[in-house]
Amino acid sequence: MDRTDSVSSDHEPVVTSNFQGRLLFVRNISGFWLLGLCNNFAYVVMLSAAHDILKQQGMPNTTSLMPTASFHQPEGGNHSNSSRYDCNPVSTAAVLLADILPTLLIKVAAPFFIHKCPYGFRVLLCVATATASFLVVAFSSTVWMSILGVIFASVSSGLGELSFLSLTVFFNRTVVGGWGSGTGGAGLAGSLLYSTLTQAGLSPQTTLMIMLVVPAVMAISYFFVLEFPPSFPQWWCREGVEGLPRDSSSEERRPLLAEDPAKAERNEEEERGDPGDLNCREKLVILRGLLKFIIPLAIVYFAEYFINQGLLELLFFPGYYLSHAEQYRWYQFSYQIGVFVSRSSIFCLKFRKVWIFSVLQCVNAGLLSVAVYYQFIPSAGVVFGIVAYEGLLGGAAYVNIFYFISKETGNREREFAMAAASVGDSFGIALSGLTAIPLHNYFCSL
Repeated sequence: MDRTDSVSSDHEPVVTSNFQGRLLFVRNISGFWLLGLCNNFAYVVMLSAAHDILKQQGMPNTTSLMPTASFHQPEGGNHSNSSRYDCNPVSTAAVLLADILPTLLIKVAAPFFIHKCPYGFRVLLCVATATASFLVVAFSSTVWMSILGVIFASVSSGLGELSFLSLTVFFNRTVVGGWGSGTGGAGLAGSLLYSTLTQAGLSPQTTLMIMLVVPAVMAISYFFVLEFPPSFPQWWCREGVEGLPRDSSSEERRPLLAEDPAKAERNEEEERGDPGDLNCREKLVILRGLLKFIIPLAIVYFAEYFINQGLLELLFFPGYYLSHAEQYRWYQFSYQIGVFVSRSSIFCLKFRKVWIFSVLQCVNAGLLSVAVYYQFIPSAGVVFGIVAYEGLLGGAAYVNIFYFISKETGNREREFAMAAASVGDSFGIALSGLTAIPLHNYFCSL
């Protein structure tokens, strides 16, 4: 009897510990999934609404940004030019630039000083700017006021992405997969909700007001769902790398910077406890080592956003049961399906040769450019399939690149590396926006 009690007593703490460990794992994965969802949500909604925002430039008597009438334009609604395409006066890439340039500026500059701003304050700023984006766009009376709202969404998304990617270093590496899946879910949820609610008859203003719940969920996810380490610097500036989890799988890591024994030994010493912050020179050296990840990421995102914001609005099928604006919105949704599936795949599949995604995405961009010019695609349904495949490639590139950066960098450099590498996708997107505008003007002049 005593022995049985003893055995039960001995094992009970283990069971409890395992249960608590699993609960902690689920909480943190769920928290990062929700943060990824909320962080990219406003950004995605603004891109899904891009065609509708710019449609108003051809409607001089509008008193609101996107009245319900704009969602029920007759096919071929813009007849302001003699082009064979149904063109807006301005490419949707203009909205893309407003949605990405502030993000790009933040990602280029912030990694060098953002560690001086505590994480708690960063998150509050993200919540505030995301809320402002929905409110400004919803109540806008001009296109330029709407663009201001898009810029708020960009600031929130850019600051949030580099902050939350840096935040992953304080947790188990698997949270990178949760973050990636959540960002994919943002694309799916944002484009689906915007398309279905507006097509169901809700005004865009009402739709955007409903979406104000998203910044609130971001705050709840960060402050109440995540379980932070005891030493986590929530409201104060972190000094050094104290509190970062040690990497127990160093034998699997291919160091980002250590290419000779001397560098490898120096990195090992740093991981054992050098608490100093990285100086500017060290950060530049890390950036050079990150180029093998940043360049493929930039190429893949250049090609896919060149498609999304430069070509998709020109792939209009007049005989299809969806109007031009509806086709554009559902193209965006098909793309986001692919992104969500591939960004969630890191739990099952991992690809180290990320350059392959860049090559395949460039092939997609070339194919659809030719398709726009010669108009040989028979139906919008074919475009839906191609765009979903495009999303698969882009999402797989993103989540695999950040997974391997997390795996191949040392404790001291990882927080900066995760933030700095995020500039790759934004740089590619901004370049695609600049390229898509003259392309739009060329096709619309035909």
